[in-house]
Amino acid sequence: MNKNDSMSRYGPLVGAIDEGTSSARFLVFAAETAEILTYHQIPIITFYPKEGWVEQDPMEILNAVKECLRQTVFNLQQLTIDPTDIVAIGVTNQRETTIVWNSVTGKPLYNAIVWMDMRTTSMVDEMLDRLKTKNKNYLKSLCGLPINHYFSALKLKWLLQNIPEIQEALANEQCMFGTVDTWLIWNLTGGVNGGVHTTDVTNASRTMLMNIRTLKWDPRLLSFFEIPLSILPQIRSSSEIYGYIQGNILHGVPISGCLGDQQSALVGQLCFQKGQAKSTYGTGCFLLYNTGSAIVESSRGLLTTVAYQFGPNAPPTYALEGSIAFAGAIINWLRDNLGMLSSAEESEVIAGKVSVDNHITFVPAFSGLYAPYWKKDARSVICGLTERSTKAHIIKAALQSVCFQVKDILETMKNDAGITLSKLLVDGGMINNNLLMQMQADIAGIPKVRPIIAETTALGAAIVAGSAEGIRKWNIKDSFIPTDVFLPSITEDESNILYSQWKKGIKRSIGWSRAIETDDDDFMKYMHKITGPGLFIISTMILLVLAKYRSFI
Repeated sequence: MNKNDSMSRYGPLVGAIDEGTSSARFLVFAAETAEILTYHQIPIITFYPKEGWVEQDPMEILNAVKECLRQTVFNLQQLTIDPTDIVAIGVTNQRETTIVWNSVTGKPLYNAIVWMDMRTTSMVDEMLDRLKTKNKNYLKSLCGLPINHYFSALKLKWLLQNIPEIQEALANEQCMFGTVDTWLIWNLTGGVNGGVHTTDVTNASRTMLMNIRTLKWDPRLLSFFEIPLSILPQIRSSSEIYGYIQGNILHGVPISGCLGDQQSALVGQLCFQKGQAKSTYGTGCFLLYNTGSAIVESSRGLLTTVAYQFGPNAPPTYALEGSIAFAGAIINWLRDNLGMLSSAEESEVIAGKVSVDNHITFVPAFSGLYAPYWKKDARSVICGLTERSTKAHIIKAALQSVCFQVKDILETMKNDAGITLSKLLVDGGMINNNLLMQMQADIAGIPKVRPIIAETTALGAAIVAGSAEGIRKWNIKDSFIPTDVFLPSITEDESNILYSQWKKGIKRSIGWSRAIETDDDDFMKYMHKITGPGLFIISTMILLVLAKYRSFI
């Protein structure tokens, strides 16, 4: 086919690499219509080496992205579309996930530590103990974030302290750090042969190392976490040419856009006006509210973050964010760990059989509670079970828990920043569940606006890439996403009753892991008291033997 014929049919094309927690994808959009022409997706395996540890293989992530590029180009050729019509590529990625690699060999020096990993919780305690105020918001005026295991700085600090290969690479000046966007851009633009070591302001704002005002790595933050500046990537805007693809597939195409996945969804939903908000329902759930040029600091658990920056000379736009660790991951847990579902899609059918007055509350605090509570000692609880309870009740309670967590954040925004939304834009894989969307409208008490085009995260990456100086192929004003709307179907009183039940569950969840440790300590002290020192040792040994024996029964 003649190249001009292809271009005349679809106009310029923009690609979007979307590397999330559960999969990698490459999608191709027609810049003039925002139509998805084709895509390819590959799942990413997650490892759990120890309780609370969550890792992925950086090479698997990279190879999956490369395979998605290759297969999508093949798909275009099958559709008689010229792949050289792709004028730019954007990257969007799971945030906070931390990768360290050798600059000479290009090989990862450890697995990627995923954003939900909890191994640094004790490190958080140690840092807070060093502070006179013991205030987790001690650094918030600098970076917009509380001191928490969620963010990249502590993951990187753990790697530097615990992995000999990383310590050796650092000593030899061969150590490089990056979040997933940095790892991908460096490799795709040449890797050891001149790859570009960069990140954008949205991803950098999730590390706890970037100053939220200057948009630069902050010396005070680097000193606090003991992170060397030499291993960090250059911070750039969300929309500019960083480098060019090197290799057999799409060689020479510029990578000209980069956004953390939640900020990318905000852009993909066209939330460019102050006061607009979106909620993404994926592995976790993340609600972002556009605050314009204002840096709004929250005292009730919301995060201040960079929403986007359209070019190096453009002013940044900021957002308030509420982060929820477990949304779609809850349904996956019910499917994979408990065998209650054969597929995630089945949850809508099974939960739909339960009446509205489901009296079971499920608080999914597998790795603690995120916004607005930020309680690392919380653990999951299921309350209200009776002899008549079935798996359908638990599945429905799991879906409701996502809605209640979003309600928590909406209430916090209203109380903390005086924000009351009239509607909430939604996106992500879970929005295909109509029951979930209706329950969310009921529990939140405001309409939920769902786009017909579900791939808003990838669309955001395509928009910033196609809008970069030197590209300018995407007219944002012409982008239009048709939607459908879910309206509340229960009264405010009915919604409040459900929400008060959720709050009771939250109280039972908080402090659970600490309570178990305390109970164990109290038991041992009691045994010591009633037996005396000598018998205490003997009785303890007997208990250990019995415990071991029981494990074999």
